[in-house]
Amino acid sequence: MTDVFIGCGSNIDARLNLRWAIRELGHRFGGLRCSPVYQSPAFGFEGPDFLNLVIAFETEADADSVEAVLSELENARGRDDADRSGSRTLDLDLLLQGDRVDAARRLPRDDILRYPFVLAPLAELSPGLIHPVTGIAIGDAWKECAQGEVVLTDVGALDAA
Repeated sequence: MTDVFIGCGSNIDARLNLRWAIRELGHRFGGLRCSPVYQSPAFGFEGPDFLNLVIAFETEADADSVEAVLSELENARGRDDADRSGSRTLDLDLLLQGDRVDAARRLPRDDILRYPFVLAPLAELSPGLIHPVTGIAIGDAWKECAQGEVVLTDVGALDAA
C-alpha cells in the first residue's frame, strides 16, 4: 500500500462539492484522512474565494488509476477542462504518491511548494512527511512559507450534510 495525497479545491458551491468529493473518494479508496479546510482568494483570476483541503489514503492503485478516478469525479461535477483559468466546481490533483518522483507524471506536484493553499492543509495533515525532492519535512516548509504574506484562513472541518 502506498500513501497518496490529493489536493481538493472548489469555489463554486464549494462546501457541497467538497463534501461530495470526500464521500466519493471514500467509496473508491476507503480510509480517508482529511485536513482542515482553508479559504483563500482566487489565484490568477477574479472569482469567489476557494475552499481547499488535502485528503490522504492508502492504495495499491497506480498513479494512472488514481488520476482516472480524480478526472471522473471532476467531470461528474461539471468540471470544464477547456477553461483551466477560472472558477471550478471541483479540482482534484494528485500531489504525492509515496516517495515517487516522476517529472512526466508531475510527481510530486510543484503546487505543494508553490501555493500556500496546498502546503498549509498538507502540513496540517502530515507535518512530518518528507518531500521526496527537497528532503524537507512538509511542516518545516509550511513554517518557512508562513513567514511571508499568506492570505489563507483555516475554516476547520466541513460541516456535515
